[in-house]
Amino acid sequence: MAGSNFIDYVKIFCRSGNGGAGSLHFHRAKYIPKGGPDGGDGGRGGHVILRGNRNLWTLLHLKYKRHVFATNGQAGGANRSTGRDGEDRWIEVPCGTAVYDADTGEFLCDVTEDGEEVKLLKGGRGGLGNWQFKSATNRTPRYAQPGEPGIEKAIILELKLLADVGLVGFPNAGKSTLLAALSAAKPKIANYPFTTLEPNLGIVSYRDQRSFVMADIPGIIEGASEGRGLGLRFLRHIERNAVLLFMIPADCDDIRREYDILCNELSTFNPDLADKPRVLAITKCDLLDDELMDDIRQNHLPDGVKPVFISAVAGMGLLELKDLLWREINDENNRIPSKITHRDLDERHRVKEEDEFIFGEAPAGTIEEEEEEGPDMGGRMQDEDRWDDEYWPEDDSSR
Repeated sequence: MAGSNFIDYVKIFCRSGNGGAGSLHFHRAKYIPKGGPDGGDGGRGGHVILRGNRNLWTLLHLKYKRHVFATNGQAGGANRSTGRDGEDRWIEVPCGTAVYDADTGEFLCDVTEDGEEVKLLKGGRGGLGNWQFKSATNRTPRYAQPGEPGIEKAIILELKLLADVGLVGFPNAGKSTLLAALSAAKPKIANYPFTTLEPNLGIVSYRDQRSFVMADIPGIIEGASEGRGLGLRFLRHIERNAVLLFMIPADCDDIRREYDILCNELSTFNPDLADKPRVLAITKCDLLDDELMDDIRQNHLPDGVKPVFISAVAGMGLLELKDLLWREINDENNRIPSKITHRDLDERHRVKEEDEFIFGEAPAGTIEEEEEEGPDMGGRMQDEDRWDDEYWPEDDSSR
């Protein structure tokens, strides 16, 4: 994830396919003078589906693909032939991607597991052919359903890194140095003040061939939650971390003040971050003697957080740090809250289907013509020009 290739925010426009219209057709064959209605059903429109892919780390592949359109279902045909369904469109996203409505800002769903599929926009259902409406009192129905229109929506995809431990600190606090010392990651490190420009992930090896994921978040400055510096852009990556590791150098002027500033920026950005488990690492301790370290331990540490003194360059305290982080990660009280799943999204679609779907104009010679001629429709039509629910089966997978 180097340089400008790290893209964690894109806006795209999606549209599911329209359902195909049902067919208005009557059977015609030699020696069969009254073959009856045999118009087939239309095919459903294609869905727009999100799918998690663990091999993706950014949203770069969607930066220049701003439109995703599924295809429409085909109309039904004679001999009860069902139209072909529209082709679905899959959007591959990294694990940890959240989806928002671009117009309202409403949270829609998120994808956090490899292979997880979320049906973002459902394709329109295909209309029923006229053979579906025949009855003992209406032998020759001259109407068929139009297809249900698809759904179009502008969405925002926002990547939030999934990691067990997130490194939080001001620029030049030693976050990249620690990540490089504990994992095989190779973030930029230098002996002058600067900040990382994109998050870095590393796999930290632990005892008995166990491991956990650590994320180096770009440095936060005072006022980051108000849009100052790069902090606002990357603060969202901290939301998915199970444990926050605050890093403050031992040679700073006031450890408590720096810790309070960092906590304030996190809680201002998202109040839920105040409840995450925290560990405080005092870095660059190879610069201290025993007397100064005791003074810091007794007089300068903030209350309510577990401290550990480390030096990534000298390898000091790293094993103790990993032991502490491992205990925090596996503490049952520190589990990441369960994500909002796509079941909520499916429920919203179900409500829309039952309560909001109104058909468009009927084909020529269908509803209005039948109402003028006055045949008995056998209770198959509702007064407000909606098709009866009994002709929309709950399970429309066959479409």
